[in-house]
Amino acid sequence: MGHFDLTRLDAAAAYKLLTGVVVPRPIAWVSTLNPDGTVNLAPFSFFNMLGSDPPVVAFSPGDRPDGTPKDTARNISPGSPFVVNLVSEPLVQAMNVTATDFPPHLPEAGLAGLELTPSQQVPVPRVAASPVSLECLERQTLRIGRNRIVLGEVVGLYIADEHLQDASRHYVNTASLQLVARMGGRGGYARAQDLFELPRITYAEWQRGPESPE
Repeated sequence: MGHFDLTRLDAAAAYKLLTGVVVPRPIAWVSTLNPDGTVNLAPFSFFNMLGSDPPVVAFSPGDRPDGTPKDTARNISPGSPFVVNLVSEPLVQAMNVTATDFPPHLPEAGLAGLELTPSQQVPVPRVAASPVSLECLERQTLRIGRNRIVLGEVVGLYIADEHLQDASRHYVNTASLQLVARMGGRGGYARAQDLFELPRITYAEWQRGPESPE
């Protein structure tokens, strides 16, 4: 089995290895407000849910090669609102457009042909076509080396009606969301639809061992 000492590799090599094995990674399509009030929209695959009481998500917006923060990082100061829109397969081409490093004055959503719509609990608009949008408030931003990790509390959640299996019991039809995730390489993606179920077992069931075939 191959072993790599990441303390001796450069950042590019570590990135290539880790993004090839830490998969699939959900995509946070983050909308924020620029200083002039316009909307910035950009995707990030270093993203996940980290807790539920309160609900917390984390994502990692990077810096430009010269070390200055990219627009999303610049727009999120302590307590700032932002929205995490999730990416379904019909939206991947538009998402890919917004990954372009446009100048700050150009509207990514408009250039990608996306409609924005107001959110309810934060002043940042969300992507209207996204099946799920998480309204967030920045709670803490960590710096580890050149990494910036934004922790946000999710204060509101939009889910398109057609994906709610039983709204009163908070059941979601996950497969119907058609979400996509990042894989390895510069352009690798996966569909989050090949699902299977594996019920958990109790300690007592584990002690009994597998049932004998009849």
